[in-house]
This record gives sequence, C-alpha cells and structure tokens, in this order.
Amino acid sequence: MGFPTPFLQLKPKQPPVGGYPRSRRHMHLRCALNSENPPMTVSITGATGFIGRRLVQKLLSDDHKVFVLTRSATKAASVFPVSTYPGVTIAEQGDWEACVRGSSAVVNLAGMPISTKWSPEVHSPLVGSSIRTRYLRSLSLSLSLSLSLSLSLSLSLSLSLSLVVPPSLSQIKQEIKRSRVNVTSKVVKYINHAGNADVQPSVFVSATAIGYYGTSEVHSFDESSPSGNDYLAEVCREWEATARQVNQQDVRLVLLRIGVVLGKDGGALAKMIPLFMMFAGGPLGTGRQWFSWIHLDDLVNLIYESLINPAYKGVINGTAPNPVRLSELCQQLGRVVGRPSWLPVPEFALKAVLGEGASVVWEGQKVLPVKAKDLGFSYRYPYVEDALKAIAQDIPT
Repeated sequence: MGFPTPFLQLKPKQPPVGGYPRSRRHMHLRCALNSENPPMTVSITGATGFIGRRLVQKLLSDDHKVFVLTRSATKAASVFPVSTYPGVTIAEQGDWEACVRGSSAVVNLAGMPISTKWSPEVHSPLVGSSIRTRYLRSLSLSLSLSLSLSLSLSLSLSLSLSLVVPPSLSQIKQEIKRSRVNVTSKVVKYINHAGNADVQPSVFVSATAIGYYGTSEVHSFDESSPSGNDYLAEVCREWEATARQVNQQDVRLVLLRIGVVLGKDGGALAKMIPLFMMFAGGPLGTGRQWFSWIHLDDLVNLIYESLINPAYKGVINGTAPNPVRLSELCQQLGRVVGRPSWLPVPEFALKAVLGEGASVVWEGQKVLPVKAKDLGFSYRYPYVEDALKAIAQDIPT
C-alpha cells in the first residue's frame, strides 16, 4: 500500500558506496551498533536547507530512513536525487500527516530567511512592486553577508539605496513569524494525532534560535537566561510556545536554540568567503560584537544525539563552547584563506538595508551551551580557528 500522489515512492535502498562490510568483525560491529540504536524513520521539515541537507546525509549514513516534508517535490527531488539518496522519500504537504504518523522521530527546521529591511517602507509612486522586484534584483552590489541564526540574515547593499522600496514592516514581520509558527503548529498537530498509529513519533526536535535572548555586548546567556525584548526574541518565544504544545507525556521535546552555523556551502561563510577572496572582507562596524557560532558538523551531531539520547530534552543551545568577537572571526577567516580582514561595513549601511534588523548583527550576543556540555556532548570543533581551517580545506585559493 503506497502513499497517494504527490508522495514520491523512490527506489529500494542500494548498497552503500564501497559495498557492505566484508569482514566478520565489521559485520558484528555493525549489528552491535544497530542493536544499540535501532533504525529510525525521521520526518524532517526544512530538509532541503543548509542544515537539513547535512542532517539527511548523516541519517542515511547510519541506515535510517528519511521522509522529506516539503512544499515542492520538484525542488526536493533536485536536492535529493533518487540515485544518490535511495533512503529518502519525498512528501508534499498533503502527505505530511501520513509521514509523521509513520515516523519514529520528527525534526523541524523550517523557516523563511530574514532577507530584507524591517523598517516601514519608503513610499514612491514611481516605483511599482514588479519594477521594484526587478530593480532590487538588478542593482544589488557584491556586498552580501548572511548570518545564519537558523533565523538567517541576508544583507544586500544596493547601488542606489534612496530608490529601494522594500515590503512593509508588518508584511515582513508577519511572514518571518508565520513561516515558523504555522509549520511548527502543523507538525505538532500531526504528532499529537498519531497516538493510534502502529509507529508514532517518540521524539520531536524543533529548531529555534539564539535570537530568543536578545542582544548584548556585555552579558552572556545560557539556557536559563530570560528572553529578550526585540522582535526576534518575540518570534522565538512564539515559535517555542507552539512546539511546546506537543504531547510531552508521550513525546520527548528538544528545543535547539541555534547560533550562527559555519559551513562552506551555506550560512554566514558562503557569503563571507567570496568577499574575502576578492580582498573585500572585514567585520561589521567595530567588530566587537559577540559571534556565537557552531560548525555545521557539530550542529548535525547535536541534532542526531538529541534524536537517539533520551537524556536530551528541553532547551539546548546549539552553539560552540567558545564564542568570539566578530573581529576575531574575520581575522581567523582571513588567515586561513590567505586574505586580509580590513574592510568593515559601516553602521549606516546596515541600517539602510536592514533598518530595525541591523541591531541583530550590530550588537551580537554571547551564548554558552551549558546544557550540551553538562550532557557530555563532544564538540569536534570547539574553537573557531579549527572550524575555519577544516572548512577552508575545500576552498580553492
């Protein structure tokens, strides 16, 4: 019995690259590992994103099955082609509930990037919405920095800021919140309705962001710290409150407050590295703002551990144990790619592009992963220098 269209039934799983283990010792080891952590079926929202893609790879490498919950099966199939990802099944929204009901775990990574100015629009009768869209696409300067907080920030400095007419403040903020809260609410509903299924989720890992804490140059934050009072903090509070509506008597809930994720193929470094390679890299403003980061591999391992380890529950900060000032990050990045860090982005440019959102990257926050350390989580990259060196190995110079 299959799932209805547009649920895509993919080919049976093929042997892993290099074939199955040949030696008797490897066979026993494989069986021992599988008996300790039996195969899971994991439904994932946001699987086609920067974090989700790596998580899918990790799960498949350990012989788990993955349901990719997506709004576009075509896009998901281009990210996870059958020939390369035989353990993935793709489902559009009409089939999400069936997938969740047949899963042993659910990971929620969905959310619209924060990618435009948050201040009220500058009205101009000369610039229509369609013209405005084309204008913004054609006049963006090669100054783009993305800070991925799971709530990612993408900054584009236009050649003629006075003519840029962004969407209204209320529209942007509503979409930022809606894209997170609505998907989370839908997933929670499906989990709660799965109680009578033969297989049902026993763990729900839901992403949130360190934006929960607000910003500060002088204070540090851990999982016990109160929420901030800016807009991102408000979004995170509502996001988490929605996730908490899951039936926690039967389902273990993990809320990961994710920091700035470092990796070559997305997030902050995907935008920063090209600038540094063009000798145009540097910090935002003074560079004294705190930068609470985590290497992509460590974050994926943290999500994975949250799925399999019952000790992981409640709020856990998804950051490395050693946050740095942004100036240090830029200096280290320049060092590993052999380029200077010398061209700071001035505050007025950030405010012109992001408006209210500029404070998030201008002020920063020092977030410590107290819970993860108490749980004994082992970081592969606890220091930013080591993380950047590992990432830079794949960058052509």
